[in-house]
Amino acid sequence: MAANILVVGSLNMDLLIRVNELPKKGETLLGGPITEIPGGKGANQAVAISKMNTSVGILGSIGKDSYGNALLKSLEDHKVGTRYISRSDNKTGTAIVIVDEKGSNQIVVSPGANLDLTPELVFKNKKAIEEADIVVMQLEIPLETVHFTLELAKKMDKITILNPAPAIKLSEDILKNVDILIPNEHELKLLSNNWIEGAFNDPIKASCEELLEKKVKTIIVTLGEKGCFLMNGMDEQTFPAYKVDAVDTTGAGECFIGGFTSTYLKTMDLHDSIQSAIKASAISVTRSGAQNAMPTQKEVETFLC
Repeated sequence: MAANILVVGSLNMDLLIRVNELPKKGETLLGGPITEIPGGKGANQAVAISKMNTSVGILGSIGKDSYGNALLKSLEDHKVGTRYISRSDNKTGTAIVIVDEKGSNQIVVSPGANLDLTPELVFKNKKAIEEADIVVMQLEIPLETVHFTLELAKKMDKITILNPAPAIKLSEDILKNVDILIPNEHELKLLSNNWIEGAFNDPIKASCEELLEKKVKTIIVTLGEKGCFLMNGMDEQTFPAYKVDAVDTTGAGECFIGGFTSTYLKTMDLHDSIQSAIKASAISVTRSGAQNAMPTQKEVETFLC
């Protein structure tokens, strides 16, 4: 069955270690036992979308190893379409995730088989894009693949959503093919040349204005406990976050993307979609892990009701 939303992105096995506090530069800490958790920004976003009762598939690359098998099973268990996942001779991507007792984290990713998600592989599987209404991407795969996929999706008149994480500079050739850009504050800072902090300057607004000039249609900046900021040619608004006791922020950004995208597919309303995204991410941080912490559509709809 064709998926209404296609995620083109990464699949990783997260190796989670809990510590009392995050390590400082040059510091060695003793942590708890290692827990293996299916992850990757692409896979997490796909699971978040699926749990919102929305048809979704993922185009990606994994290794022919036990981690790859586990990732496939997790996606299938969460009803994510896996027919466009390729198996590589390279090892499945992995991420070392360190989480402190306040829920804050540090993450280092070894891309592995994710680097085999090339433009050629995307073109070979272009039917996946043809079948979708919305194409979602992140930056844990080769940048040339991101560029190629966004361009191909726009040629097919698809809605494109880009989460520019991990944070890097992006060319105007990439940005002009993005309908909805969803960075966090750190990512926005790297994307912009207009980030100047001062009493008489709003760096978030100035940076968003710059990106709009580079042909991005809509920008939604996630601001953690401060909520998020929306700007496009017609609208400018801040949406407050919900106050919750955070246990683990791993996957919160992907959960926001999932909540937003699934609602946007159904309503095409930015405000409603942002509210769903804020609720979904608020629920997720009260739970441990990433994919298993993603809320269902019913949980989002009944949150604080």
